[in-house]
Amino acid sequence: MGDYDEETAFLRQMGPYFWVTFFLLNTVFVSTGFNGLYIIFAGAAPKHRCLIPEINLTEEWRNAIIPFTTVGGEEVQSQCSRYTLAVVKNLSDEGYIPERDVNLTNLSQERCLDGWNYSKDIYQSTIVTEWNLVCDNQWKVPFASSTLFVGYLFGSLISGQLSDRFGRKKVVFISLGAQSLSVLLQSFSQSWKIFCVMFLFVGASQISIYISAFVLGTELLSKTMRVLFTTLGAFLFYCIGYMTLPWIAYGIRDWRTLLAVLSATSVVYIPLWWFIPESPRWLITQGRVTEAELIVRDAARKNKVQTPSVIFKESEVEEILPGKKYTMLDVLKSSKLRCITLMCLLLWMAINIGYFGLSLNTSNLSGNPFMNCFLSAITEVPAYIVSTCLLRKCPRRAILSTFLIIGGGVLLLIQFIPDTLHYLALALEMIGKFGFTMAFTIVYIYTAEIYPTVLRNVGMGMCSSAARIGSITAPYVIYLGTYNKVLPYILMGSLTIASSVVNFFLPETFNKDLPETVEQMQECQGFCGGSTKRKYFQNGASRKRPVLQKEKSEVQTLSL
Repeated sequence: MGDYDEETAFLRQMGPYFWVTFFLLNTVFVSTGFNGLYIIFAGAAPKHRCLIPEINLTEEWRNAIIPFTTVGGEEVQSQCSRYTLAVVKNLSDEGYIPERDVNLTNLSQERCLDGWNYSKDIYQSTIVTEWNLVCDNQWKVPFASSTLFVGYLFGSLISGQLSDRFGRKKVVFISLGAQSLSVLLQSFSQSWKIFCVMFLFVGASQISIYISAFVLGTELLSKTMRVLFTTLGAFLFYCIGYMTLPWIAYGIRDWRTLLAVLSATSVVYIPLWWFIPESPRWLITQGRVTEAELIVRDAARKNKVQTPSVIFKESEVEEILPGKKYTMLDVLKSSKLRCITLMCLLLWMAINIGYFGLSLNTSNLSGNPFMNCFLSAITEVPAYIVSTCLLRKCPRRAILSTFLIIGGGVLLLIQFIPDTLHYLALALEMIGKFGFTMAFTIVYIYTAEIYPTVLRNVGMGMCSSAARIGSITAPYVIYLGTYNKVLPYILMGSLTIASSVVNFFLPETFNKDLPETVEQMQECQGFCGGSTKRKYFQNGASRKRPVLQKEKSEVQTLSL
């Protein structure tokens, strides 16, 4: 197949078609910001204490029945125990006064056998208050959160293959519908188990939206618009959803109503079906050249440019086998593909472990939870803006390794900060989070540029799966701190620094065209082994089929 960017160069780098497609696709990412983080509010645990049934107790004993415990050096009422109710009732009936007549520390205690009273100062209802996910059952809330990441894992594995087989556009809109339906059904959950099961589907559909829309935009837009889309576009619009969520949750304090409203927002995406085209690159790989030309001609009409009589010549696409389908097995067939894929998997896993590891260790902000969520979202905006500027002018390998070293270096430095320098430790954590946010932004576009069109969604899906494994692993890495507080920092920091070194062995993609076929991706000699060199002969504006040359000793870099 010929070089798609060259064949469609007449469309130019900017124009109404590209800008409209840019904004319409980016609106899809807003929904991922809504639905990926509502567990912050739906799973919140309000202040609570043991429920005291309506029995005959004096006011003094009703106020004293909850024992005090020390938390963080502060005396607070216990949330999980009370003085034994039968003993307290007998003392109350006999007229004893707590503290004056009875030493409370000598009384026996029991669990909250009658349930809990929950404060409604902030939330009217959450899954915690509805199913009593506190004390012995408090592990069920983080477990529910982890099911979302498990859903991400499954969605990452299957969405790429579905998108490569049925088309990017179809998978994007089917996933939008699946996400909306899953969130709606989750709002009707009658038990914690059903909530977790539905969260799996929410995660699978949400990551499918993100990956498929990301690849669709990468393939539809010009080289100039592609960088803007994959940085300020995708990530910033996700952040817009993230920043909007706390304001919606602020107005809706009941978790079931909140989820129902969030699911209903997907209705606004239905009209986009008629405005967002399918990827011409994907259509060409399927042998559907006529449909691809119609989309390109429509783009030319909207950009008000002249279209050549023939855009994609038969000689340029005849090498593509009709009906040829690519799977994860195709990624593993070539030693170079295996090497590149393994390095990409390591990068994605290390970035996610570091990012979520820092997030879990960052001191909790005091104050209003809705404002805290908003502030947490807005702190990521500078990273997206800076990464956009750097990606337009800097090589991918250099800037990715730089921010990996920053993130990993911070993880290694935090362990040496004394407890008295709290603000310094917090500042380092914020610098580390900035570094990992930058790295996450860069690795997305870098990976999309490495893989060819026929394997791009499969490759992105595999890398996203590695990211999910990293996010699921991060809490367990942090748990190692119970044995040695510096162990998590050493482990995560070392992994991140190692990944920054591995990154230098990947091919550079800066100012290169996107590869269309596996052969174009393999046009390299280098660190991944193999020395086969493929050369493309040009005839006018078109490229002929690649001709296999004899092996040569000189080193040739990957030309994408």
